[in-house]
Amino acid sequence: MAKEWGYASHNGPDHWHELYPIAKGDNQSPIELHTKDISHDPSLLPWTAAYDPGSAKTILNNGKTCRVVFDDTYDRSMLRGGPLTGAYRLRQFHLHWGSSDDHGSEHIVDGVKYAAELHLVHWNSKYNSFASALKKPDGVAVIGIFLKIGREKGEFQLFLDALDKIKTKGKEAPFTNFNPSSLFPACRDYWTYQGSFTTPPCEECIVWILLKEPITVSSDQMAKLRSLYASAENEPPVPLMGNWRPPQPLKGRVVKASFK
Repeated sequence: MAKEWGYASHNGPDHWHELYPIAKGDNQSPIELHTKDISHDPSLLPWTAAYDPGSAKTILNNGKTCRVVFDDTYDRSMLRGGPLTGAYRLRQFHLHWGSSDDHGSEHIVDGVKYAAELHLVHWNSKYNSFASALKKPDGVAVIGIFLKIGREKGEFQLFLDALDKIKTKGKEAPFTNFNPSSLFPACRDYWTYQGSFTTPPCEECIVWILLKEPITVSSDQMAKLRSLYASAENEPPVPLMGNWRPPQPLKGRVVKASFK
C-alpha cells in the first residue's frame, strides 16, 4: 500500500505531490495574503448562511482533524451570495491547528499566523453530488475563519465538549442540534480567491471566502483541541496537532476584498 499522507517529515506537505500531482498545480491553497496588494471589488455581494441546526449529525476524529458532518442530502443548510453564483450545501466543518498558540492557521495575513483556522465546506447543489462538484472550478465554497487567543468562546465550547467522545483516530459520535453560524465573527467582510482543498487530493475546485475578522478562543480551549490523538486506541499515543499546510505560490491569481 502507498504510504498514507500526513504532516510528518516523511509524509508531509512537501511529499503530497508524489501521490497527488495536482498538489503542485496553479490554484493551490492556502496562500499568504498581502493586504496592500488586494483591491476592493465593489461587485462582491454580502454572503448569507442559513443553517438548520438539525442537520448536524456526527463528530469524527479521522486522525488528521476533527470534523463535524452535516446532512447534505437536500437543500437544508445553505450558503449563498458573496462571490458565489447559486446555492451551496454545508457538508462538514473541521479545523487546522498548531502545536502551540503562536501558529496553526493555514492562510497567513501580512505575516500573521493565527492559532487555528476553521473551514466550513459547502458544495454547489447544481452539481447533484459532492463527487461531481469536486471536478468543477465553482464546485465547492469554503468559509475560512481564523481563531485567535483571547477570551473563551462559549459556542466553541459546545463543540470542544464533544471531543471527549472522539479522543482517538477512527472514533465517531453523534453531534446534533448545532448551528455553526454561532461561530461566525460579527463582521462579515471577506477576501476571496480561487483555490484548492488544503489536504490531499488537493482538488482545485474551491471558491474561498476568508473572513477578515478572527473569532476569539482561550488558550485552554486550544489546549483541548491538542488533547486529541492522531493514533488509534490500540496504538502508541501520537498527539493530533500541527495539521496545517504551509502557503502555496499564488501563480498570478487575484485576491479580492469585499471591503474598502
